[in-house]
Amino acid sequence: MAATLRVVLGTDDASKLRLPTGIPDSVEDLKREITRQCGLSGNFRLQYRDIDFDNEFVNLSSTAELQDKSTVKVIYLPNETDMSPRHDPSSVPEELDEASSISSSLSTADTDILSSPGSTSSGPSLRSQPWPQTFPIPQFSYEVEVQLERANCTHLSSGTLLSPSAKLKSDILDSLASEIIKYKVYPSSAEFDTVAEALIRKHPCLKEQGSVCGYYGWKISLKYKMANYRTRLRGIGCPELSINSMKGKHGTTGQSPNQVKKPRKAEVNYCPDFPVGETKESLEEERQALLLEIKKKNQQQIKSKMGKTFAYRRQEIVMDMPFITELKSRWPALFSESEVNAEFTRITTVPLLSKFMSQLDGYSDRLLKVFRKKGGEAGRKIRLITAVMDKDPRIERRRECVIKGLCIYLNEEPESLIKTYLDASSDASHGMEAIVMGIYVIQHEGAEPDEDPEDVGVIIEGVNVLQGLRNVANGCVLLLGLIYSLNLSYPKELKHTFEFLQKVVMELDGNRLSQKVQVLKNRLLE
Repeated sequence: MAATLRVVLGTDDASKLRLPTGIPDSVEDLKREITRQCGLSGNFRLQYRDIDFDNEFVNLSSTAELQDKSTVKVIYLPNETDMSPRHDPSSVPEELDEASSISSSLSTADTDILSSPGSTSSGPSLRSQPWPQTFPIPQFSYEVEVQLERANCTHLSSGTLLSPSAKLKSDILDSLASEIIKYKVYPSSAEFDTVAEALIRKHPCLKEQGSVCGYYGWKISLKYKMANYRTRLRGIGCPELSINSMKGKHGTTGQSPNQVKKPRKAEVNYCPDFPVGETKESLEEERQALLLEIKKKNQQQIKSKMGKTFAYRRQEIVMDMPFITELKSRWPALFSESEVNAEFTRITTVPLLSKFMSQLDGYSDRLLKVFRKKGGEAGRKIRLITAVMDKDPRIERRRECVIKGLCIYLNEEPESLIKTYLDASSDASHGMEAIVMGIYVIQHEGAEPDEDPEDVGVIIEGVNVLQGLRNVANGCVLLLGLIYSLNLSYPKELKHTFEFLQKVVMELDGNRLSQKVQVLKNRLLE
C-alpha cells in the first residue's frame, strides 16, 4: 500500500517522500530511501512525533511507529570535517520537489547533544557514532586500489585469487587499522570478524582459499596490526591508551598492572583527548567558571561548559577514580537529570531518556506475556507486582511493574534495585547511607501500592546524588546513565537486569549476551 511521509530536513525546509510500495520494514531502508529521494549525504538519524510525549520528536527505532502522512525529522550527525547539514536541493528529483516551508518543532533535549555547539567543542577528539553494523572498507591508496582492481577483474573472469605481497598486505592492514580506530581502540573478536568479512566481500580477490570462512588469516593479521597501532598511539600520548601504560598504572591509584581500562559497556567516547588548543590548566579554569554559572543558574552556559569540559572530566573519572562526594563537589552540574542525559549521549552517542522509554514501552507487552508464563515462586511474585496495573493503568506504573518483573524473571531481587521507605520512618536515613547503588522510593505512611511516591531518587556510595525523579522508571534510566557517566560497574546482584537494559533495551553491544539474557530475548522474539 502506497504511503507518503513529510520529511523535515531543517528549519523552513521540508519535503514530501513518496513510497509507492509502502513504508519500509526497517529504519535503515527508510533512511536509504530518504537519502535517494531528498539528495542527502553523510550520517543522520530519524525522529518521529510520539503521541506518548505530546507529539514531541523522539528517535525512531522501528518503522512500525509510522503511518501514512506521518512526519519524520532528519537529525544530522557530526563528523570530523563537516558540521553543517548535507542537504543538496539540486539533487532532488523534480517530481519530488514539493517542499512545504514549515518550521520544525524543537526535539527533546536528549537528542541533539552531539550536534549542539557546547558539546562539539571537543572537536575531532570525540567519536560521533558507534561501531557500524556493516563495516565500511576505506578507500586505499592509489597504488593499492590499482592492484586490487586488476586482481578483482582477474578473479571475476578466471577465479584466480590474489596472493598479496608483504607490502600490499601491510598497506591494506594499515588503512583498516586507521578506519577501526575511528570507532574503537579495543575491538572484540566478533568485530574483527566483521572487518575481515567486509574486506573480502568488497575485494573477493583477497579471499583465502585455505580457511573455512575465507578471511581467518586477515582477522589474525588485523589483531596484530591493531596491537602495534595501539603501541604507536600510546607512544604519542593518546589518553585512551596511555592510561594503561605501566607508568600510569604504578601511580597514586595503586591500579593492578594486569587490569586494563577500556570500554566494557559499548562506550564510544571512553577517555577522549582534550579539545584542540586546550590544556589541563585551561579546562580547569573552565571548570571553575562553570561553578560560578551554577550559582547564577545560567542553564545555557552550564550546558555549554559541560560540553567543553567533557574530555577533562572523563579523564579525571577514568584515571583518578574519585569518590562520589569528591565528584559532587567538583562537578555538581553533572548530578542533574538533564546533564546525566547529556553525558550519556556524549559517551555512547545514543540518547538516553527517549531511547530507554520508547524501547521499554515497545517491549512491555511481550515482556508481560513472557512473565505470565513463569511458574513457581517467581511467577507468584511477578503476578503480585503486575496486579497493581489493574488499579493504576498509567504508563509510569506499567514501566515500574515491567522493571520489577524483569528482575524477578532473571532470578534477581527487585529490592536490590529499588528500596522503599516510609516518610515517617526514622530508619530511612540510616538505610539510605548503607546503599551502595540503587533507587530509593519514599512513600507516606499508609500509602496504597498504586499511590504516587513522595520522592524518588538515586543513591550511590551512600550519597543521595539525584532526587525528585517522579517515578521508578525515571530513576532506573538515570541510574543507568550515572553508571556510564561515573564509569561504574553494574552491581553483581543485578548484573543480568542491567545487561538486559543495556544490550536489549538500549541496543548497546547487543550481539554478545549471557545465556540467561539470550534465552529471554529469544522468547521475546517467538
